[in-house]
Amino acid sequence: MIVTLLGTGTSSGIPLIGCSCDVCRSLDYRDKRLRVSIHLAVNGHHFVVDTGPDFRQQMLREGISQLDAVIFTHQHKDHTAGLDDVRAFNFLQQRDMPVYGRAEVLEQIHREFEYVFAEHRYPGIPRLQLHEISNTPFEVKGVTFIPIDVLHHKLPVFGFRVNNFAYVTDVNHISESEQHKLKGLDVLVLGALQRDQHISHYSLEQALGMVERLQPKMTYFTHLSHKMGKHGDVEKELPPTVRLGYDGLKLRL
Repeated sequence: MIVTLLGTGTSSGIPLIGCSCDVCRSLDYRDKRLRVSIHLAVNGHHFVVDTGPDFRQQMLREGISQLDAVIFTHQHKDHTAGLDDVRAFNFLQQRDMPVYGRAEVLEQIHREFEYVFAEHRYPGIPRLQLHEISNTPFEVKGVTFIPIDVLHHKLPVFGFRVNNFAYVTDVNHISESEQHKLKGLDVLVLGALQRDQHISHYSLEQALGMVERLQPKMTYFTHLSHKMGKHGDVEKELPPTVRLGYDGLKLRL
């Protein structure tokens, strides 16, 4: 399995016009962060978790020409706004795109992309097959995804485990029962927004505390805002088995 971090930033973590902060001025490519998303290549099949506003750019950058399904963590716009661009894969693959998400996510997709589901559809619009998921394992192309039910303030969000890899972003609470699903991991990708505490995201300290509880072999932090600081500076403070993720990082498991 190969996991590619397509984006590791937030809407407050991408370069801003006129911004003069250290991160925006940094020449380190690891500080140039698009909105958070991952690509999974498993047994010849290809999946994307979340399609943020930078989805098209991320697909082009990584040269991804096959996509078997899109799986959503939650319905926030920075995770769904790029869904229209799956139309390129509809054209290349000549089939509808399977889309997986909890009921609230699929309802929002129906509202925001209403033209996709119109009775008389305009030629060339995306073609989607919506599949509702709940907090039980599900299979896509023979690959088992185990949802991890977490909270993003009061909003339920899914993380996902595939084999000994897990991805949990936009999180500030993981219950004891859901933590058990995250034991025995080779790699964990976990959201850590900034150094200060936040109402709906783990801070750096809180994320490190969760890593200490779960004890994965390796952890990469994602969903990083500019308030976290520069990649090179932060990494000097982290334990050997914890790193910051960066856009384009490939993890081979």
